[in-house]
Amino acid sequence: MSLNNTPSSERIHIGIYGKRNAGKSSIINALTGQNLAIVSDVMGTTTDPVLKAMELLPLGPVVMIDTPGLDDDGELGTLRIQKAYQMLNKTDIALLVVDAHSGFTKEDANILLKIQDKHIPFAVIMNKCDLIEAEAVSALTEQVIQELNIDSKHIFCVSAEKKTNIYELKEFITTLVPSDQTSRRIVGDLIHPGDFIVLVVPIDKAAPKGRLILPQQQTIRDILDSDATSVVVKETDLKSTLDALGKKPSLVITDSQAFGKVSKETPKDIPLTSFSILFARYKGNLKTLVEGAKALDTLEDGDTILISEGCTHHRQCDDIGTVKLPRWIREYSKKDVHFAFTSGTEFPYDLSKYKMIVHCGGCTLNEREMKYRMKCASDAGVPMTNYGTAIAQIHGILDRSLEVFQEL
Repeated sequence: MSLNNTPSSERIHIGIYGKRNAGKSSIINALTGQNLAIVSDVMGTTTDPVLKAMELLPLGPVVMIDTPGLDDDGELGTLRIQKAYQMLNKTDIALLVVDAHSGFTKEDANILLKIQDKHIPFAVIMNKCDLIEAEAVSALTEQVIQELNIDSKHIFCVSAEKKTNIYELKEFITTLVPSDQTSRRIVGDLIHPGDFIVLVVPIDKAAPKGRLILPQQQTIRDILDSDATSVVVKETDLKSTLDALGKKPSLVITDSQAFGKVSKETPKDIPLTSFSILFARYKGNLKTLVEGAKALDTLEDGDTILISEGCTHHRQCDDIGTVKLPRWIREYSKKDVHFAFTSGTEFPYDLSKYKMIVHCGGCTLNEREMKYRMKCASDAGVPMTNYGTAIAQIHGILDRSLEVFQEL
């Protein structure tokens, strides 16, 4: 896959934080060697978080998150600051930009404490060091070390304008990439070179015109990277394809919507799972989502279920999230339950009103944001599952869908 075509969810998310006019946008431009962010002496030029997909050598494909100033004022300013803090939930690496000329302030300290609380790898960038004496730079560095109890290796004195120490900063950022960020596999660790994998992909009104959805694309690529063969069929052609293959596939992976039909037509000696379940494991949370699916058996009349999607898309007449899932859940539980819906970046702060949460596979969300949403649910004591796991439970095939995962 070309680096330029790497999905946003697969890129390292680098969040840039700091006060207004600390030079956040200038740092982005210096790191990338391009004028990607608007630089201005006018305070508050960046009024909302801006996400930019780009290449940052030697790291590779990343998403830069340019955030509003942490000292913004007024009612709108307060909302902007909240948005900046919210971006921490999807930040893999945090860069705190401090105006060395103005010094280290409470706003800088507050965000850095939050970064440390969330265990986000970070660097503190003392920008505009060319404007103050060397002794003042040393004193400022020592202040940060003492106040926040951090290692000096995390602090860089730079000049975005003169490109001083930018190379060294980029090299350090490379060392902050979480080790598991580059080793995770969607399906590659479950198959072997030469295997046949059958992918069942319904083509209906909800399918995008002229392309496959992201989880299907990524799964096919992972199969190819494993030197295995993917055979892609519609659910109506599965039985004839299995009969014609002449070789038993190592695995059948289905779209969750076709789980029931595919399970009936796939012989019991062939492992079966879904894209959604694979992505639950890929994001590092399958066990929790499997446990969350059990909440479907505890529903009562009047309960409210939150159905949440990580992306926004045009709703079709038989949309899986807003139509099919509610119908299947009501039929399975035989209870008069209610539903609430969110999509995109929306995820409620208050989850106490919900009996359970059914989330999409999260293919457009990076791992950190998906885990943040799960942590919110856990803290609120609300069980959370995802589409594929819930549908497998509803159809009575969850145990079969999990047999391929030895860790479970």
